[in-house]
Amino acid sequence: MKAAYVKGPSNVEIKNVERPQVGSSDVIVTMKACGVCGSDLEKIYGQYSQPSMRLGHEPSGTISQVGTNVKEFKKGDRVFVHHHVPCYSCHFCTHGNETMCQKYSETNLSPCGLAEEFLVPDWNVSHGGVIKLPDHISFEEASMIEPLACCIRAWNKVKFKHGDSVAILGAGPTGMMHVMLSKTFGIKDIFCFDINNFRLDFAKKLGITDAIHSTDPEAHQKILAGTENRGVDIAIVATGSLGAISQSIDIVRKGGTVVLFGVPSKDAKMPIDVSKVYSKEITITPSYAASEIDTNSALKLIEEKIDVNRLITHRFDLSESAKALEYAHQGNDSMKIVVTNSERLN
Repeated sequence: MKAAYVKGPSNVEIKNVERPQVGSSDVIVTMKACGVCGSDLEKIYGQYSQPSMRLGHEPSGTISQVGTNVKEFKKGDRVFVHHHVPCYSCHFCTHGNETMCQKYSETNLSPCGLAEEFLVPDWNVSHGGVIKLPDHISFEEASMIEPLACCIRAWNKVKFKHGDSVAILGAGPTGMMHVMLSKTFGIKDIFCFDINNFRLDFAKKLGITDAIHSTDPEAHQKILAGTENRGVDIAIVATGSLGAISQSIDIVRKGGTVVLFGVPSKDAKMPIDVSKVYSKEITITPSYAASEIDTNSALKLIEEKIDVNRLITHRFDLSESAKALEYAHQGNDSMKIVVTNSERLN
């Protein structure tokens, strides 16, 4: 069967590998749709800071094999699968830091989500890593559960009120998900920053307050003018750009919050004006990945309020995974890119 691997810097290879063998407490899923994520791109084109180099962690599909000890799932079930699953009982988990759990980083799919089939290990199956999909949720919509869950986790770390303002630095797919969540949560003014005009124009279609080019010399003044001279209540850095972090500290209001959401390169370092952070009482909050609590919340929002289909601009077959990842890396005229295992999915 086909599976995508990182062969080297800026190099993706489609390999023919042996199909996984199901264990007594495992399940095997036939991938139907898998989103391309910024962390996938960082693994290929950057220097990823996390331990896993497996591609494809936004997969949905149908269960094709079930271990003899598995009772809650059956062959043919339509599912979303989370690649990392915490224990929910260690010190980190009981303090709400599930993505810091040792088990979280150890768990994964085999060979990866960007494969014709993948094995979901016993731990993931028994700890909520497989979620049955309602019939009216398409596989493509389900492939958006994981990135939306990551966004939800970030928002759960922020204190905000109805009518607040937000700046989203990085108008890529998760940036647009933050826009959608902002509207769902009653945020009044939404500003998007990017260097990509296609993405800024895309953001405008979602009804934001303003789309600002990151290099615009009037950017800070535009934010002040749109927030009664305060600055935004929340700044979400949905990019790995270190420059965006500096910009977020400038445009957030006194007492505001900066969320570090985008994936930085390994060992990324930058100078920060700590006196400004201190004197403005800025809260800086990183948010990494998502747990099953967040994924279940994401599924509910996709069912009821958020039309993630609006974000899909391109689809590629699994055999074209290298092309899909390169296209996403360029980002010239794309938003969310989905890799599928068939021409049409319902």
